[in-house]
Parts: sequence; C-alpha cells; structure tokens
Amino acid sequence: MRPASGATPGLLRLARDCLNSAAERKSEKPVEKIGKLWYIIRVWNCPLRFRNSRKEGNVMLTLSHITYRVKDSGTVGAGKETEILSDINLDLNERFVAITGPNGSGKSTLARLIAGIIRPTEGRILLDGQDITDMSVTDRARAGISYAFQQPVRFKGLTVRDLLTLAAGKPLSMGEACEYLSEVGLCAKEYVNREVNASLSGGELKRMEIAMILARGTKFSVFDEPEAGIDLWSFQNLIGVFRNMYEQTHGTILIISHQERILDIADRVIVLSGGHVTADGSREDILPGLLHVTAGCAVAQGKETHNG
Repeated sequence: MRPASGATPGLLRLARDCLNSAAERKSEKPVEKIGKLWYIIRVWNCPLRFRNSRKEGNVMLTLSHITYRVKDSGTVGAGKETEILSDINLDLNERFVAITGPNGSGKSTLARLIAGIIRPTEGRILLDGQDITDMSVTDRARAGISYAFQQPVRFKGLTVRDLLTLAAGKPLSMGEACEYLSEVGLCAKEYVNREVNASLSGGELKRMEIAMILARGTKFSVFDEPEAGIDLWSFQNLIGVFRNMYEQTHGTILIISHQERILDIADRVIVLSGGHVTADGSREDILPGLLHVTAGCAVAQGKETHNG
C-alpha cells in the first residue's frame, strides 16, 4: 500500500495491521475491508486543494450523457453488455439532493461513478466546470468529493480519533475531535478513544462517518443509503444529524435513499428507474406522486410498504 500524503507512520502501521488481520480472518470479507481501508488511507488523508479558501455558496456537479455498462461474466451470454445507466444528464447544485428509486435502478452505481470508484462507459462528469471524468478517486477527493459507504467497515486497532485525524488531514486536538463527534450527537468523551470495532452499532458507525466528512470539510458529499443496517432509534437520530448538517453546509449533500423522512428534508428529489431519470424536481412536486405510486403498489400486493 502506497503511503498517503501526510499520513502519520503510526496510522499506516495500524492500517497494515488491519489488512493483515482481514486477510487472516475469512469471516471479515477481506477484499471489501481492504478496499474500504484503502479508501480511508489514500482518500480521506489526501490534502484538499480548496481547504481554508472555500468560498460561500453551492457547488455544481454536472453529469453529461452518463452511460454505464457492464459485461456479463456468466457462462450464458458471456461477453454481452448490460446497461445499468443510460444517458443521465443532471446539474446538481442544491444543498441537499436525494436520489431514490427501486432496487436495481442504478442509484448506487451513480454514487460510485461520482466518487470515482468506477468510470462511466460514456459521458463526462464536471465539478465546478472542471472535467473530473478521468480523475482517480484520490484526485477527486482532493477536488472536494467525499463518499460514505453504505456499510461502514470496522477496523480493530484504529480509534475514532485516528479516523477523524485522517479525515482532517492534520493532527487534531482532543477538543477538535470532540467537537466533530458532538455535532453528530455522540458523547465525545465516551467515543473519541474507542476502537472502531464490533462493539459499535451500525448507527454509531454511520454518525462517525458523517463526523469524518465534517472534519474533512468537503464541498460535495455522497451518502449511499445511510439508513441501511441501522435500527429505528438510530435512524431517528440520523435524521436529526442530517438536518443539522443541512443547516451548516455550504456545499452539496447527495443522499441515495428509499426513506420518506430523508426525502422529506431534501431540496430536490430525483427518481431513477431502469437506469433512467423518470422524475426530477422539488420535494413538494415529486413526493406526493411518488408516495401515491408506492401506496398503490402496496395495496396491489396486499401488504404495507415500510416508509421508516
């Protein structure tokens, strides 16, 4: 693993220990864990080009004719391409944008394309007028894009303060680390020195990941289904965290979500279905029709639809 710019030797040693531990324990899904740790070390720790010089106001992310295809690797139809996203055209500059739609509609794929984890088959991505389509994940992070995983990973040996330090790209005092935790509703003294291990719940991990984004200060933050894997109590707290984040941010928050309560605090709601944008507008314009369709499907299937 190549050292990240500014990463401290101690944190890199901890990172290597985590990689070795993941490789030895099959139950830990080492490939997934290594990928996420690589993202944290290489991306969260790289210096931001705009840090301390960011102007007030919203940013603009432009998706121009974005198409994404994958090749079928199965024995039947091997080599054939499946289109996941088809000719997506969006300008995103609101403070809080939510993307929703049925499973398999391409939402998470779109989030990964924005973060640079995968590249589009066709089309261009621009951030504030700069073409970032061919930029690496690291370079996009330097330009100001953050990505929060759908399932945050636990790292034995890394403390909460270690991760916040990586995110900030500089040593943090105890007071600074505690301030970020307090902003996401966590009692700082109880968490700042805890290991990021199995003792933490899904809701706690999600809030810590948001604290990392606050510490990093990025101008375009992507959250992929932040409600996944957490209980109702944690979800209610998470809504409060996003409301506070909405009030404080000067950039753009993009959330992939099925949950009505998250959609209800968005400035703009975009609906994806079958790889296409099927609806796009303010929450006042989009939600009534979206909820009507959802209710109709539930009645037709003879069961209730869970809306959080």
